[in-house]
Amino acid sequence: MMHQRTYLRARRRIVYVVVGFLSLLIGCLVIFPIFYAFCTSFMSASELTSWPPKLLPERFTYLDNYRAVLTKTKMPRFMFNSLVLAGGGTLLRLVTASLAAFSFSFYEYRGRNALFFLILGSMMIPGDAVVISNYVNVSRMGLMDTYLGLIVVYGVSATNVFMMRQYMRTLPTALRDASLIDGCSDMRFFLHVVLPCATPVLFSVGISSFVNLWNAYIWPLLITNREEMRVVQVGVTMLSTEDDPAYGRVMAAVSLILVPSILVFVLFQRRIVSGITTGSVKG
Repeated sequence: MMHQRTYLRARRRIVYVVVGFLSLLIGCLVIFPIFYAFCTSFMSASELTSWPPKLLPERFTYLDNYRAVLTKTKMPRFMFNSLVLAGGGTLLRLVTASLAAFSFSFYEYRGRNALFFLILGSMMIPGDAVVISNYVNVSRMGLMDTYLGLIVVYGVSATNVFMMRQYMRTLPTALRDASLIDGCSDMRFFLHVVLPCATPVLFSVGISSFVNLWNAYIWPLLITNREEMRVVQVGVTMLSTEDDPAYGRVMAAVSLILVPSILVFVLFQRRIVSGITTGSVKG
């Protein structure tokens, strides 16, 4: 019996070591392109074309690539446009997802479950499959080259509705009954009781939505024609041409673009995890 316990403990330790090593290896493979892009942004043109290729720059004080991106291109305007898209789209998604989830969780009406499953079914439709119809509708409304045209197609997310609904289902219905007895309206109950309780999932939905919209490419590329309305993901592709690849400036722009996403995940990692796991045990 003692030998069996010792064997099991040794086996668990080996499994932990192997899993830890594989996790570290995968993490290094994922981080390496980002690390290389960051290092490349500090290289001069001669360093970029040297052979053999260099992994690290001669010095990290070479900032000409960053100066060129911030002063000689429209990257600051592109970043502002992406901020408007990500912020406005996230706010709109939070409003629509929370209201829809509140309806699915606290109201009883005919066809409620069918409507909810219809929304879940839309998750199986790729976004690229409806991009043409969205483009036609938005162009007919005269929203080309406008912030509203950028944001409107991102106003509803089935995934966000599902996450919000799963969390609100964990709240006891007795809360609503008690609030109605005290004379509290449904909207007041939603604003003052449900939303404060749903703070974890609101953070999770908001952060994931912000990062997703910050990295949007296809739709902003189609809906904008003027250079002043481009977003960062599109703007990066405009920094390089066949005659001037400008690898240093491109990598500097990429490094700047990654900063908001990295900061969001680093600062709000715990809230993201708690928001995803909260409410996952009740359907």
